[in-house]
Amino acid sequence: MSVTKQQVANLTKDAEKAASLIQEHIDNGDVIHVHSHVDADGLSAGGIMGKALLRAGAKFRLRLERWMDEKVADRIAQENAALTIFTDMGSGYLDLLGERLQNKDVVILDHHQPITELPEGFIQVNPHTHGIDGTRDISGSGVAYFAAKALDEKNIDLACLAVVGALGDLQDKNKERKLGGVNKYIVEDAVKSGFLEVETDLLFFGRETRPIHQALARTTNPFIPEISSEEDKSLAFLMNLGIQPKRNDKWRALRDLSGDEKKTLLSSIAEHLVSKGLSGDISFDLVGDVYTLTHEEPWTPLRSAREFSVLLNATGRMDKAGLGAAIVMGDRKKCLDEATEMIQQYRSTITKYLRWITEKPERLEELDSIYVVRGDGFIDEKVLSPVCTILSTTLTKLGKPIIAYARISGEDQVKISSRGSEQLIQNGLNLGDIMQVASEKFSGRGGGHDVAAGAQVPIKDVEEFIKLVNQLVKKQLAGEKVGS
Repeated sequence: MSVTKQQVANLTKDAEKAASLIQEHIDNGDVIHVHSHVDADGLSAGGIMGKALLRAGAKFRLRLERWMDEKVADRIAQENAALTIFTDMGSGYLDLLGERLQNKDVVILDHHQPITELPEGFIQVNPHTHGIDGTRDISGSGVAYFAAKALDEKNIDLACLAVVGALGDLQDKNKERKLGGVNKYIVEDAVKSGFLEVETDLLFFGRETRPIHQALARTTNPFIPEISSEEDKSLAFLMNLGIQPKRNDKWRALRDLSGDEKKTLLSSIAEHLVSKGLSGDISFDLVGDVYTLTHEEPWTPLRSAREFSVLLNATGRMDKAGLGAAIVMGDRKKCLDEATEMIQQYRSTITKYLRWITEKPERLEELDSIYVVRGDGFIDEKVLSPVCTILSTTLTKLGKPIIAYARISGEDQVKISSRGSEQLIQNGLNLGDIMQVASEKFSGRGGGHDVAAGAQVPIKDVEEFIKLVNQLVKKQLAGEKVGS
């Protein structure tokens, strides 16, 4: 369903209300506390708000959170900030935050499904309250951008960072692989500001800056066995197709390929995936709109909005989220150098886990209604979400949602990630509801989007949790409600 101008106007009005309260605290000289998530969207959102506050002369501190729970909420409450802003988080924990932050000024800039009524005194900017899909139409960084633009129209140059966040949240889910819904208006702002250019092409990373075989090897979504992270094998793959990687002793980039060469490459990758027992329908994954940040230096991972989002994910998932936030806010020196080196480590880690899962079929266990990946003891929970995402997009023919879990280091809890397909969502699946309902049965917490959600539960209950999720998915796809 398309987003109407009235819905955008209503969201803008909420953003203006939030901006008014933020400006009031800036004028009072208060120290504003900003809390954001550590994924690409959260880092973009936190950086956008940080940049807007910095420009407004505000006193503020930005803290990056891996998740929200009672311990985190208690810590935030003890800080006793004059104003607390949550970006890309908060709406899924309104009950918890309402208890801990009563009678406090709180602004929530989020796109996750709100789980309860808004506590008194809170201001929330959330697309779901206006019938806008927060999974596909606008991300957390997009909501933060709306608030930043309401603070000052000059912040239109931050729209390109909201594009980075939306791509990091995989909101280019439609068949053209372009951003739609409210994101379309944000893209228009970014283009109007002169900070973004858009064109349609293949979506390999490094399309302008890397030799073809390196761009191919750096593609992990979809994960291509024996090619992803394998430069030598990628080079041999191209040579076997008759695609020359060099011309006049110069490496060719993806942009240098002819239309026929691109078609040959796509069809051959599809055949290769089918030969490995995976989905060969990759035109959806590898062709779409390319978003170029025109003010970023060529030959850096910040030039492409998709590569920028991967860099942010790498910093967030490898315990260096502060680096990512600093880059979003403008650091282009030491932080960028360190984060650039981290991308390869991140990709290698992801590839290692994907190989571990795909090399033995039993590691993707099939139940009646779901597939389960038991990563406890091997997969690092910090990269569980991107691993689950790549599995769900690469193994599209499964026809069932994927549930993966891994133990949280030093705790008696497991982290759970779940992903579904667009077809399952159309058939009635809502993983956000299922994760919330199932986790609460075991004194845990969960929620998220219909197509992608997560939870935390005690490790002793994980098997019963999986059984319950299996039952709830079956019920929901049969048209039954899973909540109270």
